[in-house]
Amino acid sequence: MSAFKEISPSEIKNNPFDLIGKDWALVTAKNENSCNTMTASWGGVGIMWNRPVAFTFIRPQRFTFGLIENEEYFTLSFYGEEYRKALNFCGTKSGRDFDKAKECGFTPVYDEKAPYFAEAELVLVCKKLYAQDLNEESAVEKDIVLPNYNGDDYHRMYISEIVKVLKK
Repeated sequence: MSAFKEISPSEIKNNPFDLIGKDWALVTAKNENSCNTMTASWGGVGIMWNRPVAFTFIRPQRFTFGLIENEEYFTLSFYGEEYRKALNFCGTKSGRDFDKAKECGFTPVYDEKAPYFAEAELVLVCKKLYAQDLNEESAVEKDIVLPNYNGDDYHRMYISEIVKVLKK
């Protein structure tokens, strides 16, 4: 029996600013050949197009980018402080070079739509709705560009419907 129960997105009680910006999340996706995860500390949740959505930002250089780009679903998962070292590893090492789940001792769980890890406390299963590249020309406040981008490495923003929420 799973340690998770499905809840409505409106039942998430955690502060999204802390979940994403302070506690960090793992963005996880797979295809038939590979499964990878990466740490994210940029993003958000809200309502758009009358649906609960997550906003996720990924640079094209990241190994996970190709998985997210080519798949319909991915997960955002959140962990307790005891996983901070593992989350740091997942944010600083590439899935091209490491099996991050194995290195961190994570137990993969394969939902019918996208993978996540049994160690998570909260999981958002997301379905991509919209993608757009960030760029310097669209920045209204130009002082955000230089400290966050060193050339042509702008994130792609994904707006994704939260189709399932799992909580321990």
